[in-house]
Amino acid sequence: MRNKPFTIFILEDDDWYNNLLTYTVSLNPEYIVKGFKTAKEFYQSLSVHPDVITLDYRLPDSTGLDVLKKVKEFNDQIEIIIISEQENIETAVELLKEGAYDYLVKTPDIRDRLLNILSKLKNQRSLKVRIDELQKEVENKYNFSHTIIGQSEIIKNIFSLMEKAVQTSINVSITGETGTGKELVAKAIHYNSKRSKKPFVAVNIAAIPNELIESELFGHEKGAFTGANNRRIGKFEEANGGTIFLDEIGEMNLSLQAKLLRVLQEREITRVGSNENIPVDCRIIIATHKNLRDETKSGNFREDLYYRLLGLPIDLPPLRERGKDVLILAKYFIEKFCNENNIPVKLIDDSAQQKMLSYAWRGNIRELKSMIELAIVVASDNYIKAEHLHLGSDDILPEIIGNEITLREYNLKIVETYLKKYDHNIPLVAQKLDISQATIYRMLKEMK
Repeated sequence: MRNKPFTIFILEDDDWYNNLLTYTVSLNPEYIVKGFKTAKEFYQSLSVHPDVITLDYRLPDSTGLDVLKKVKEFNDQIEIIIISEQENIETAVELLKEGAYDYLVKTPDIRDRLLNILSKLKNQRSLKVRIDELQKEVENKYNFSHTIIGQSEIIKNIFSLMEKAVQTSINVSITGETGTGKELVAKAIHYNSKRSKKPFVAVNIAAIPNELIESELFGHEKGAFTGANNRRIGKFEEANGGTIFLDEIGEMNLSLQAKLLRVLQEREITRVGSNENIPVDCRIIIATHKNLRDETKSGNFREDLYYRLLGLPIDLPPLRERGKDVLILAKYFIEKFCNENNIPVKLIDDSAQQKMLSYAWRGNIRELKSMIELAIVVASDNYIKAEHLHLGSDDILPEIIGNEITLREYNLKIVETYLKKYDHNIPLVAQKLDISQATIYRMLKEMK
């Protein structure tokens, strides 16, 4: 998307100086420049919303301070550079407090100084525009209808709960089987909430060794333990103002649960190796495939922490309970994969639809996505048929249906199938599967 022109207004009552500044700035073809001699004519064009205004401090019909205040009331995003004949520290400080970007004195090198400031402001605006664009892309990506695909009543109920979640900062607890999309739901809630412009920080508790979780969450000071060569902020500080997503919270040990409870109560953390309490303000979203209520009864999870974290509960249904959503999801994955790989979009014939509707989908949406992508690759015509989902004794799907292999084993077999199809071209397979080459090498080692 092309940026709008960088517009600069020059408000200067001295004809010679007005012409000098206007001409100097207009030498840059990326700038649109317009000069004014009085505040009255300047106000008549302010609706253009210029990016920058250079403002003579003394005008025939106003003062620089009055113009500055009116411009900031109109649009506080407009940057103002004060230009004055005299270097008056008290006046400069007052104007800077009122929102002026800089204060320049009319010296022989003013043109170079002005051009440097304008270049800096233009770069800042370009960066801000790009950040805004990326923010809109993220918000669009995590639009509810783009995040959770389906039309079943059970999914409509999930949408309703998510809508309630974004309206407040209540904690959210997401439960559901592996592969049901718990992190996607957490991201959708964050990026549609008032905290969307602040960080979303995800932490998988199950993936961190017990002895490192406290440091990972709360940070540590230099020398706090062997290997702590520098101060490091934790995930709670990183998420300050935004959302922290604690995935697989049921795997947290009881000792750390007590420390997490204190953080939730006091809204402050203490880095490992420090006595300083650091305030934090972040929304907590947790996820687990376990039943935390049962875990509290068995003594594996603190009951007081459970009630602190429960907030608004959202239970994501397994794919086998979502009826024809499986076909809607399959169509979505087919279109996405085919478009990404520049191949004609394939259709699902009746036999394949019946097979998908009757299958248990123990790996849920994650398993469906993998199976669909493999079926697209092996289908020789424009249709995905039942045999492409049940490939025969030498292929993957009979083992899933008959032997109920794990999702990890299934992923290994997908990589093995792709490697055979593309003559062990590891860079190409990594691109097709959207994974790193290092992941493939690790899987090859596991296959041996």
